Amino acid sequence: MRGASIQGVLMNARESHHHPRGLTYITGFFSLLCGCLISITVLAQDDVPLSLEDIQIPEARLPSCFGFRDITELRALAICDALNLDQNVKARELSEQWISAEPDSAAAQFGLAEVLLTVEGNMPRALFHLNRAEQLTNYATLEEAVLSGNVQWHYLTLSQLSYVHQLMGDQLRSLEYLEKLKQVYDQDIESFRGWPLIKLKQYDAARASANLVLQNSADPRERARAWNTLCAVDLASLQPIESMNSCDRAIDEDGDPLDQANNNDTVYLSNASEVSLSLLQMDQAEAYLDRATASLNPDSVANPWIYKLYLLMNQGRFDEAREALDRMLIWRESQEAIVNVMNRAEHLLVSASFLLLAGYAEDAIKLTGTALNQPDRNGSYSADDSQKDALAALVSRMANNTEYQIQLENIATMDFMPSLAARFDAASLKLDGWRAGRRAASLFAEFDILQSRLRPYSPLDVHIPEWIEPEIIGLIGTGVMANILEQANDNGAFMLNAGYYYAYHSEIAALENKATQVLDAGALALAQLPAQEVLLRARINAQMATAAWEEDQFAEALAHYEAAFKQDPSILRRLDLSLPVTIVSDDTEFSRQVAGYLANSPRFRQHSNGMKLEVSADPDLSICLKTRTEAILSCYTMATVENQSSKWNAQQLSQQFHSKAFGLGYEISKAQRSMLLGSSVILSSQGDPSVQQTTDAVLTR
Repeated sequence: MRGASIQGVLMNARESHHHPRGLTYITGFFSLLCGCLISITVLAQDDVPLSLEDIQIPEARLPSCFGFRDITELRALAICDALNLDQNVKARELSEQWISAEPDSAAAQFGLAEVLLTVEGNMPRALFHLNRAEQLTNYATLEEAVLSGNVQWHYLTLSQLSYVHQLMGDQLRSLEYLEKLKQVYDQDIESFRGWPLIKLKQYDAARASANLVLQNSADPRERARAWNTLCAVDLASLQPIESMNSCDRAIDEDGDPLDQANNNDTVYLSNASEVSLSLLQMDQAEAYLDRATASLNPDSVANPWIYKLYLLMNQGRFDEAREALDRMLIWRESQEAIVNVMNRAEHLLVSASFLLLAGYAEDAIKLTGTALNQPDRNGSYSADDSQKDALAALVSRMANNTEYQIQLENIATMDFMPSLAARFDAASLKLDGWRAGRRAASLFAEFDILQSRLRPYSPLDVHIPEWIEPEIIGLIGTGVMANILEQANDNGAFMLNAGYYYAYHSEIAALENKATQVLDAGALALAQLPAQEVLLRARINAQMATAAWEEDQFAEALAHYEAAFKQDPSILRRLDLSLPVTIVSDDTEFSRQVAGYLANSPRFRQHSNGMKLEVSADPDLSICLKTRTEAILSCYTMATVENQSSKWNAQQLSQQFHSKAFGLGYEISKAQRSMLLGSSVILSSQGDPSVQQTTDAVLTR
């Protein structure tokens, strides 16, 4: 869950002015009075004196610079002009020249800090210059600040220091600077105290602060922030909330969250979606996201397409998920730089999750590595920083282990000598996966974190999809997790649906090789879980299939294998499972060669009661996986490449079949995958008609 959007980062007094880059500054206290008294008499033709009040004069509005209308420094005005014209390089050059010429100028220090922060998203360097500006303007009283001539710069410096410390995770320092603003400028900062207190888990203090705002403020932005704080406080318990009133009123003060006039409140709509998910109201959650995605919002710290993509993956709606991925990238490319570093890891991790399902595990490894090396500045997000790293490490483990399985599938088609080097490379993936798992385990290894994680769609924690969360059990250990599971159940974590409770039990039993318990708990989970939990159901079906096969319940096992494969073809790779099959060929030399590769694959094991795996070389080269009743689960056909050997064709057929059968079947180009690491989707899409159409559709909505 997120705090107030970036438009409300800094204090707003009676009059707020918008910075060219989208930030809102405190300026009402110092704004110029343009309606000055003028002692001028206007004479009409008949010499009858007229008062100035009889003449309609439009209100004069001076252009603002850094949110103020009375800044006179020429260098500052030049920087603001450059920012207004989106001449970011020129703004950076001008601010550096100002620093070089006047290193002891607080205005120059703030100017460069502002460019670094809002244009480049470079928080550490911006903080350095803000600290320097504070040293040069360390005033203790309003009188001292006004007499210095630096009153605007001191005020803006304190405000921005509070915000940057919040984003960088130092909530106590953020609160200290808010208190300085209150002491020196008598500024009402109460509506900005709520979110740092939430991050510090001081929920009672946050509730008291929010209630104080609601009692004393009529400002709609302050009240929205207060309601959002109360919404977060209500969600702090493991038990589901009884009423969404606070969350609804963050969207609409009058309590009508369905009012379409509020569709620009991207943060609050995304939060409402998270709350709806925590109440297992999947359709309502999607409706909120659809409203939030209606138009691009570069200043919003929430990209609603991230949550839409997670939701679509959960439900196995892969075609829609593929489109959502493109639209998420377009939204990301439109974001202001400061926003981009605030939700960077979220983009990387949801993309990695999709690529993992689609069969591009190698690219998922790169994305998770980047997320770990370049974490979010997530002071606007309710989850702890360590939880983001824990999720990145967990997905990295899954991606490394999945790529290991893909390499084993390829090795099954190789001769002995070439396979040796490939096996060595594959072993390094296994080691990297183990390391990532150890890192994830160390970050998850706190009782409160684990107990909260077990609550379905816990809205104050980092978003870990329900189909991924069972992976945590293998990291922490079944004994520990079984104990925490029971305590979480006693504390009301599964009040809305016990299916999630039984899903965890089934996973624990699978890791302990207790087949009967897997089947019993799995059956209860499948009977009670929401129908939308398609990928979680696939995992349960896969575990139940393995357990039933061990119990020689072949018909039941095949039914579960079929269900798992249809719901999530990648699940067999992720769980390192093999399908029992009977390999049937047309008795040609080519087909026998392919059959040998398939028999060596980790995805298949031969059994007389298994599914049918048919290989044919006439008329085209093909492999088909079928049920016992001849229903086709997956087929891949390729034409013979005449200028290549029979062995090469056999290897290609086997490898491509594995790629199509155990992924989503999407062909995602290298250029498109490189976009996920940060390349410009707008520029890159010019060479890709499908992405260009998506770009045009979104930008014209």
